[in-house]
Amino acid sequence: MELNYDEWKRKDIYEFFSSMSNPFYMVTFREDVTNLYRYTKAHGLSFYAGMIWACTQAFNQTEAFLMAVKNGRLIRYDRRDPSFTDLNPGEEQFHIVTMDHMDVIDDFCREAIKQSRAQTEFIDLSRETDALIYYSCLPWIELTALTNERNLSDEESLNDSIPRIAWGKYTEENGRKVLHVSLEVNHRFIDGIHIGKFSEALERVMRELNP
Repeated sequence: MELNYDEWKRKDIYEFFSSMSNPFYMVTFREDVTNLYRYTKAHGLSFYAGMIWACTQAFNQTEAFLMAVKNGRLIRYDRRDPSFTDLNPGEEQFHIVTMDHMDVIDDFCREAIKQSRAQTEFIDLSRETDALIYYSCLPWIELTALTNERNLSDEESLNDSIPRIAWGKYTEENGRKVLHVSLEVNHRFIDGIHIGKFSEALERVMRELNP
């Protein structure tokens, strides 16, 4: 949906950060993922796919993450869809799966694994749009921070509104599962308060699951 740029409350902040050659920044924060872990294990689902589902739900419930500027026009997407890295069992060469989001976690997790196992190419570029979320995971280590590659020589890249989110191995703390979540965003669109709202939405989405 196209919005009126001149009436955008964020217009001054957007234009201020538009003067930056690198308006992107990264924040890492901790999340208690115990309920999501219990749900995926109880239902025979992939925790990784479940985490992608929960984060996508939370992003789509946080309006700031749906905003973009495309061809000089202010856009609000109805939703963003996930694009995630994955490894097939026994392989070291990863691939990138892009799929439509689904509101039901069980359906999403099963479809995510199905599409990942069936994919034979590194990436399907025909699925690449601006209305995505980029996901990655390093399950071998406890991740504390992560940055992402970008082509900053392309002027259009400065309007990149796609969130990049990653996590590593969860740890046990007093019987709880805890993850460090690393989120990289464009300051033209996202401030700290919006990351806080995303975290709150993520906690709510996971809390509402009934293992």
